[in-house]
Amino acid sequence: MPSSVRSWESWVMVSEWRPLGEFVSLASGNTPSKANPKFWGGTVPWVSAKDMSDFWLDDSEDHLTTLGVENASRIVPAGTVLMLVRGMTLHNRVPICRVTKDVAFNQDVKAVLPKEGLHARFLPYLLAGNHARLHGRVDSAGHGTGRLNTDEILSLPVFIPSKAEQVEIAAIGEGLDERIYNLRQTNTTLEAIANTLFKSWLVNFDGVPPEDMQQSELGLIPKGWRAASLDSIAHYLNGLALQKFPPDSETEFLPVIKIAQLRAGNTKSADRASTRLKREYIVEDGDVLFSWSGSLEVEVWTGGRGALNQHLFKVTSDEVPKWFYYFATRQHLPDFRIIAAGKATTMGHIQRKHLTDARIAVPPPDVMDKFDSTIAPLFEQIINNALQSKTFAQLRDTMLPKLISSELRIRDAERFLGEAT
Repeated sequence: MPSSVRSWESWVMVSEWRPLGEFVSLASGNTPSKANPKFWGGTVPWVSAKDMSDFWLDDSEDHLTTLGVENASRIVPAGTVLMLVRGMTLHNRVPICRVTKDVAFNQDVKAVLPKEGLHARFLPYLLAGNHARLHGRVDSAGHGTGRLNTDEILSLPVFIPSKAEQVEIAAIGEGLDERIYNLRQTNTTLEAIANTLFKSWLVNFDGVPPEDMQQSELGLIPKGWRAASLDSIAHYLNGLALQKFPPDSETEFLPVIKIAQLRAGNTKSADRASTRLKREYIVEDGDVLFSWSGSLEVEVWTGGRGALNQHLFKVTSDEVPKWFYYFATRQHLPDFRIIAAGKATTMGHIQRKHLTDARIAVPPPDVMDKFDSTIAPLFEQIINNALQSKTFAQLRDTMLPKLISSELRIRDAERFLGEAT
């Protein structure tokens, strides 16, 4: 091939990669005064790092009032893409979220707004498809806090396909996201149903006549039932200090499941530990995990195989079904959080004695079997839906970089997805 042709082709390829700042602008948020209670506790979501664990962001932990909104720097509409630009999370990943409602956000978050030439539907997938390259530009601010500078974001070279291709790629991403969203909405409904049944049958004892009740440490419970502590019906295994168990090699390791991974539901950029742990300290999909320190949460893990870190319990039982000890632990979670919040001089946590003090009414085997026949299928469907959602998310995250760089053709991706789904 003549050198002039090679040079022309090289110039064409280079010219297709252009700074992201040509196609987007960034907008900052802020924090209304926390000292003014009139700003807080309203209905408008106020997004911060702790809310940005998922690609789609439906709500936030904190909310602003109308007065708080007036003191916020900006409200962005549903569909806007938010990116975390400061926080410890950035050392593991760059959270990129698309909001489903109008929201405000804090100063550690940037709204990414499309300019002329970039389709708004394509923008979130452009960023997600370039996640690894964005993460490579993270540095450290004071005290080791992760930081993604505005200049680093806007100068990132990106490949921008034609408007028609942008729409086609967005349609593929949205198709997968719709499946993920529907599965999660279904799970929200299923868990609400299962939780309602648990409380009705095993906490409130609905339908049991007064003459069939007996006194217990819990007060009145059905005759033939018993009041038991959480740690007597289930085993709460505390994790290991996994820094003492380094990975076997660069290719043989288990991702470490800490509180951050439990909240995110995945092990992206997690620390690594040896694969040669005792079996009980290895977490598998479907295991119930309980973070007893820091952020107290009880979740069914579906983020893949990993190693159980200290400050997390893996909960198991040979005596009662999984759904029972899951909901029984969650039943006491509000009280556990109050106990943890009272640890003024240390990181909030509970102790094993609090598991002993926490009581639950346990029905006899024949009654438990009856409840199990209804709740267990709901619980298994929740786990299966979560795993299927993870599969779709992995497909999306694997395909996007290849689609955006034209390494994978759109029609091939559509055919593959048709076969996979």
